[in-house]
Amino acid sequence: MKAGSPRLKSLNDVKRQSIRLSQASLVKSRPLQEGRRLLLVEPSADTIDLAAWARDNRSWVEEHLLRHGGLLFRGFALPDAAAFQEVAAAISPDLLDYVERAAPRSQVAGKVFTSTEYPADQWIPLHHEMSYSHNWPTKLYFYCDVPAEEEGYTPVADDLEIFAKLPQAIKEKFLEKGVMYVRNYGQGADMPWWEVFQTRSKQDVEAYLASTRTEYEWRGQDQLRTRMRRQVTATHPKTGDTVWFNHAHMFHSSNMPAPVRAALRREFKEDELPRNAFYGDGSPIEDEVAQAIRELYRESAIYFSWQKGDVLLLDNFLTSHGRSPFKGHRKIYVAMAELYTNPDFR
Repeated sequence: MKAGSPRLKSLNDVKRQSIRLSQASLVKSRPLQEGRRLLLVEPSADTIDLAAWARDNRSWVEEHLLRHGGLLFRGFALPDAAAFQEVAAAISPDLLDYVERAAPRSQVAGKVFTSTEYPADQWIPLHHEMSYSHNWPTKLYFYCDVPAEEEGYTPVADDLEIFAKLPQAIKEKFLEKGVMYVRNYGQGADMPWWEVFQTRSKQDVEAYLASTRTEYEWRGQDQLRTRMRRQVTATHPKTGDTVWFNHAHMFHSSNMPAPVRAALRREFKEDELPRNAFYGDGSPIEDEVAQAIRELYRESAIYFSWQKGDVLLLDNFLTSHGRSPFKGHRKIYVAMAELYTNPDFR
């Protein structure tokens, strides 16, 4: 039989399909919680190398990620951040740096960072990573190095469910007015501008802000104020689903602990706080609206206890994530991948 003949091509196709099916059978999967979309993926044998398996089965990972919004890989031998980065890079070869930061993080190894460094006794509301920006990662990877002694969950919410449940009056007002974020860097209660933008060059910062249509003003040598009008919703580039996609409930001043908010308001106007969110026309977002959104996310989320070596892969459009308070030592690492740019900024 000649090479390249239809029959030989057909046989090769069968062999490739057989190999793919064989590779997929090396893992087993089921919903992490009955009736919820998040998928638990476990090895069928102790010897499965997750990075090698993921590299050979990227299409399986992509298909199930789009279907379930998130995959929790558990039971694989992943001892440290380097092993975690190998897994993330096997699926997403070009991992991202963390620019235009909203929270302090430390770089652990390569493109692996600590999760948001925030007081252990406080909630981090559920949100989409970098939904305050003009671009954001499409995929998020989380790795558990040390689980908390108590709680320390990374709650995950299905944003198709969130968008359907969000009160129509809230959606309509945001969609009509838009959303605006005001940040004041260097006020002593938030990150300095050079840490946020990862440069000490004011010229580089100004060029970046101009390219992202961000209004800015320098207020003293080390103080910078920005105003950003950004998207309220986003459409998934592959599924076409529209989701609630903004940081209004996160940046809104009502998200601060009450004593901190009261103290800051005694010193600063609403647009002088370290960060705050407004409707796109500059009018205030009602406290009860921001609180209703935060509560909806929290009530709709899946909660699970981390185990050492867990890897959680999330589609940053389809799922939101947060962090519950915790006790004890906790180390969760993060990697981000596949930068998406809002079409309005291309």
